[in-house]
Amino acid sequence: MKKYTHLFFDLDRTIWDFDASAEDSFNRMFNKYDLKEKGVPSLAAFKARYDIHNDLLWSWYRKGEILKEVLNVKRFEMSLADFGIIDSGISSGMAEDYVIVNPDKAFLFPYAIESLEYLAPKYPLHLITNGFQEVQEQKFNIARLDSFFKTVTTSEEAGIKKPEPEIFHFAMNKAGTTAIESIIIGDDLAVDVVGARNVGMDQVYFNTEGKRHKEEVTFEIKSLKELMDIF
Repeated sequence: MKKYTHLFFDLDRTIWDFDASAEDSFNRMFNKYDLKEKGVPSLAAFKARYDIHNDLLWSWYRKGEILKEVLNVKRFEMSLADFGIIDSGISSGMAEDYVIVNPDKAFLFPYAIESLEYLAPKYPLHLITNGFQEVQEQKFNIARLDSFFKTVTTSEEAGIKKPEPEIFHFAMNKAGTTAIESIIIGDDLAVDVVGARNVGMDQVYFNTEGKRHKEEVTFEIKSLKELMDIF
C-alpha cells in the first residue's frame, strides 16, 4: 500500500456528529423560546424551513456574498418569519445559542477517539474544515481533540472554502507536506473527495449511509473503525 506521511481529517459529519449536535441544539431552543406557543406547530416543521434557508444562505456565503454574522442571524430570522414570528430578539438569541451557548457537550461518531488514538502515534494528523473559526474551536475544545492534531485549518483562516484548491494547498503548506504524501478523510463527495482529488491528494470517503455514487475514491468506509485496517 502507498505510504502516506500526513493524514487530513474533515470535522463536521466525519469526527463530529453534526446532525446529533444540531438536533440537541434545536430541541433546546424550541423549548427555550416557546416556539410552539408562538405558532410553530412542531420542531420538525421549524427545522424543515430552517434547512431551506440555511442551505441558501450558505451558498451565498461560499460565494462571498454575505458575511458570517449575517448568515448566522438571517437563517433564524427567515425561518421564524415563515411562521409569522417577527422578533429580532428571538432570532438574535437563537443565533447566539446555536453557535456559542448550546455546543457545550461532545457529539462524536463511534470510534472517533479510538481511531485517533491509534493513528496519532503513527502519523501527523491535521484538520481541514469549512466551519466558522470560533465554532470549530469550541467543538475542538469540548471534545478534547487538540492533542491529536498537529495543525487545524479553517476556511475562515484560509480565506477560501473547500472544495477550492487553495484551501488544500494552504493546509498542506501549514502542515509542511505535499499532496502525494497526504490523504484526507471526509464525508462529502464534492467538498472533500473531489476537492482533494483535484489537487492530487488521495481520499477516504466516510460513507456512513452507504450512499450510491459514481465517483472514484481511493478508499471508502462506513465506520471510523475501518481506518485502523487501512492505516
